Amino acid sequence: MSRFLLVVPPLAGHVNPAAGIADELAARGHEVAWTGTETMLRPLLGPGARVFGTGNRMFRAMGGHGLASLRSLWEGFVVPYAKFTLKPLDAVVREFRPDALLVDQHTPAGALVAHRYGLPWATLAPGAMELGRPYRHLPRVEAWTAGLLAGLWERAGLPAGEFTDPRCSPHLVLATSGRALLGDLPPLPQLAAVGPVLTARPADPAFPWERLAAGRRTVLVTMGTMSDAVGADFLHRTVAALELLGGDGAQAVVAASRGALPAALPDSVLVVDRAPVLELLAAGRLDAVLCHGGMNTVVESLAHGVPVLAAPIRNDQPFVAQRVAEAGAGLRVPFARASPPVIAERLRRVLDDPSHRTAAELIGRQLLSGGGALTAADRMEALVAP
Repeated sequence: MSRFLLVVPPLAGHVNPAAGIADELAARGHEVAWTGTETMLRPLLGPGARVFGTGNRMFRAMGGHGLASLRSLWEGFVVPYAKFTLKPLDAVVREFRPDALLVDQHTPAGALVAHRYGLPWATLAPGAMELGRPYRHLPRVEAWTAGLLAGLWERAGLPAGEFTDPRCSPHLVLATSGRALLGDLPPLPQLAAVGPVLTARPADPAFPWERLAAGRRTVLVTMGTMSDAVGADFLHRTVAALELLGGDGAQAVVAASRGALPAALPDSVLVVDRAPVLELLAAGRLDAVLCHGGMNTVVESLAHGVPVLAAPIRNDQPFVAQRVAEAGAGLRVPFARASPPVIAERLRRVLDDPSHRTAAELIGRQLLSGGGALTAADRMEALVAP
């Protein structure tokens, strides 16, 4: 049996798909360990996971739109997090002695340490932003990101002549999506689009299932990890839209901190800090999902045949939202400008027009054909096969 080390950022949308792959590897008898911010990982992975903590540090909140959000992501999180975790990761690899690493695209330090010790590593791509050459049509942006990555390579003390893009393993890239949502990518022979990883997560006994009225259409509202800071205004407008929909017999589960929402809420709106998304989907309790267009949320929804209304904020979210709309599996709405009546009208269309659910079911079947955690584990085992 082999040892696998998973390197992930402190972001639930990145940890959850990795956890499904880890569970499958462990079920096959392999030894699996994690490294990252333990205070974030432990609640998501449960008490039984082996976690090598890299310490805690506050990073600048990701904000802005378009290229401003890209700068915020890289300069406020990806680069400083890589610098902060590089030394602890080196110590973890020396202690755990993995046979291979699974490295999230937002944690390039894992790839740098793997290269230092000559270990095979696979890239985990929960989104579409960093696949292939994502900024090839923006040469100045591509040069800027290349400079940041070269700086990290140099900081790790690796030979310049051996430079490898830490976002893209030459051995294996696991994308937890499918071709229907990835669009036309440059040739990437090591890419395996395995689709969503739909394995069990730690149960949330606090979720008030009894508050969901049987027979009423239900909308899940979730704007993703770290979106409270920029999403409060949109959430206020969404609550007003949901109040308009309440007369149609719709109810909503809103996953957000209470402070990001209006003081007064309609009876049809249930607020929770964190929603058991997969449980709600698997139980058939959701009729639509209103989200930020994050790949993880979108593929999980479509895999269960649930249409999506996307209000993209940043990064690859506009791209994903556009793919959903083009496929007919939902609609998109402007995050910054949509009024409550517009949000309500789009939600009503997603709920009432059966073609959206039909398209969601079709794409869902395509996504599930990727094999999910089973295929991902097969590919990880092949990575260490003699």
